[in-house]
Amino acid sequence: MSESAAWRKLYPFSSHYLALPDARYHYVDEGSGQPILMVHGNPTWSFYWRNIVSQFRDQYRTIAVDHIGCGLSDKPQNYNYCLQQHIDNLVTLIDQLDLRDINLLVHDWGGAIGLGAALARPDRFARLVLFNTGAFPPPYCPLRIRACRIPGLGPWMVRTFNAFARPALTMATEKPEKFTPDVRAGYIAPYDNYHNRIATARFVQDIPLSTSHPTYGVLKQMEERLPSLSHLPIQLIWGAKDWCFRMECLERFQTIWPTARATVYEDCGHYVVEDASERIEPLLRNFLQEEPEAAAAELPR
Repeated sequence: MSESAAWRKLYPFSSHYLALPDARYHYVDEGSGQPILMVHGNPTWSFYWRNIVSQFRDQYRTIAVDHIGCGLSDKPQNYNYCLQQHIDNLVTLIDQLDLRDINLLVHDWGGAIGLGAALARPDRFARLVLFNTGAFPPPYCPLRIRACRIPGLGPWMVRTFNAFARPALTMATEKPEKFTPDVRAGYIAPYDNYHNRIATARFVQDIPLSTSHPTYGVLKQMEERLPSLSHLPIQLIWGAKDWCFRMECLERFQTIWPTARATVYEDCGHYVVEDASERIEPLLRNFLQEEPEAAAAELPR
């Protein structure tokens, strides 16, 4: 991956690494103050959060991680690429950096990973912001994702032809004009060969479509424990045209957290942070600036 690539000007951040037992865990750490911890999904990386980092690092400590196998983190070929491992890695980072009063922002698989960390360290979190995500056994699996799970063929397609990250550049957005050549290049830069696409394939394989899948139990237990976070101010932000984490996922979170706020962008897709960037910034800024007690008091009853 060329360090001089044109997309680098969109991601002008210093790299930080946490040494885990089997790999280096990359993260962005910009600014100071109350932390905003951003957790990406598949097939993105911390590049997904670049605008929020740039917009908020003047007032907050903005931290965006790359899961092992993703972004600028190491991509070991013999690694336990499962949900619980990603949660454990994030918890280790939180402990090592001694993060407190965390404002958690999550998207896609980042929801299960980030909320898993919040359940493991509930006393360290101040607010939750969810973007088109899930943290429960999936109620469905779209056909185009099922195709990437076909034994043998699916992983081979994902790793040989980048048949997950590359199609997402058009399938996950409703605003193609925002996906300039540099933005597109940035999204797929870490996934530039068979070796480097391992996590992209493993995330797909980790979707539990049966109760016998190891990750099913992790998600089921997580869903049962999510109500314990209901005392926190929670903002749900959704792109209504997402074909993966559809509106029923938002509604499921609203059932779990009846007092959570929800903002729906009817014209946006799965990559809602890209599609609605200019609208999300003031919404997020207002939410973060409220005192937690006031934010909770203003939630609808």
